[in-house]
Amino acid sequence: MKIYIPSSRDALSHPKGLRPKTSLRIAAASGAVLLLAGCQTFESRPLNLSTHDQKWRAQGPSGEKVSAFAKRLAKTPSGATTFNPSDGVSLGEGKMIALVYNPDLRVARLKAGVAKAVADHAGLWDDPEVSFNVLKLTKSVPDPWIVGPSLALTLPLSGRLSAEKKLAEASMYAELDRVAESEWQVLIHLQKAWIEWSALRTELEQTQKIVETLVAIVQSTTLLAEQGEIPKTEAGLFTIEQTSRRVEMKRLQGEVKAQEQEIRSLLGISPGAPIRLVPHLAVASWQPSEDRLKYNNPTINRLQREYEVSERKLIREIRKQYPDLVFGPQAQREEGQSSIGFISAIPLPILNANKGGIAKARAEREVAKATFETEYERKVGKLAVLRARLRGIQAQQSSVEKDLIPLVDRQASDARDLVELGEGGSLVLLESLVRAHEAKLKVINIQLQHSQAETEIQSLLGPTNHKSNPKKD
Repeated sequence: MKIYIPSSRDALSHPKGLRPKTSLRIAAASGAVLLLAGCQTFESRPLNLSTHDQKWRAQGPSGEKVSAFAKRLAKTPSGATTFNPSDGVSLGEGKMIALVYNPDLRVARLKAGVAKAVADHAGLWDDPEVSFNVLKLTKSVPDPWIVGPSLALTLPLSGRLSAEKKLAEASMYAELDRVAESEWQVLIHLQKAWIEWSALRTELEQTQKIVETLVAIVQSTTLLAEQGEIPKTEAGLFTIEQTSRRVEMKRLQGEVKAQEQEIRSLLGISPGAPIRLVPHLAVASWQPSEDRLKYNNPTINRLQREYEVSERKLIREIRKQYPDLVFGPQAQREEGQSSIGFISAIPLPILNANKGGIAKARAEREVAKATFETEYERKVGKLAVLRARLRGIQAQQSSVEKDLIPLVDRQASDARDLVELGEGGSLVLLESLVRAHEAKLKVINIQLQHSQAETEIQSLLGPTNHKSNPKKD
């Protein structure tokens, strides 16, 4: 882009001469036109909560966005999960819905868009600077005006702009890694909420079964008490137990509904949207691997990228200590005489030299390094803890299923036969039923702990066998 600046020679060559005020107006008008041509305008976009609320409540598991995403995912090597929410939404299908609708992921992706916008426009040259010096001589002379327009450009000799461009790109990739980390965390949180909801549903089903069993037994024991076969106090214990289990059933019904709303929140589905969730309590086992944790954990990947950002910041601060050259043409008219030349300036890095910025960037790099290393240590330690916990849960699960459950089931069956034969044993029956119910709840709780431990291991190992985005030079 070339800028034409009227000089005193132009004024002298003009038939009537170009006066200083006219020259100033023309230069100012030219500068204003250039500024307006390169400026952007503001467009107001007010919030509309009513429109957004209608759109949000219309979101469902069969939405076009989810279906399109499921089709794209099915074409990938790992896209083995089918998507058909019409027969109920499974955990795998729920993960697809969450990746599309989850509100936290929406914000995270928009923030990554901010980083991309910064990277797309980083490293641009500084805008040229137009200046005007207008003076009037106090002594009486034929031409008392002194006019000196100039144009200054900054030539980035220091390499600062290139460093800023690479820093912005590294920051963008770090933000993309943060999005990947957020996606994985949402999927893990969804899986945890799903298995907790499934465990509550299973516990509710078992409680409903014991309540139904106690209804029939209360009727028979009440009849036996009326016939004098058993004391009324013993028959009353069955009624008390039945009432207690009904109270427990009401509590579980409330918790199941609350947990379902938690799942809806993670899915990004409104509380009243039509959706039927399919329970999923058991979780597949993943082979614990420190090597996979090292290269695939999303948090480790993100912290590694943030360390690269800290290095790019240090490079930029070091580049900023070197001077950039400021130069440009200058014209001046004084007492009827015109002159044309150049102006130039270059700072001398002998007092400041960006020492504070460099020192801060070095310290931030050490913080990023320590954060990366200590987070890796914590996750390796957590993986070892989960391994040990999982072994204990598996041993407990095996013992309960093979030994405890058959014993209490046999005891309850024998006690029921005695009562039906009228040979007493009502208290033994009650105790046996309670023990059998508690044993089944223990099985559910152990399965929940097993699935939770497996989910925690999955969260450490990461979603893929591939590293994050490659570094950019």
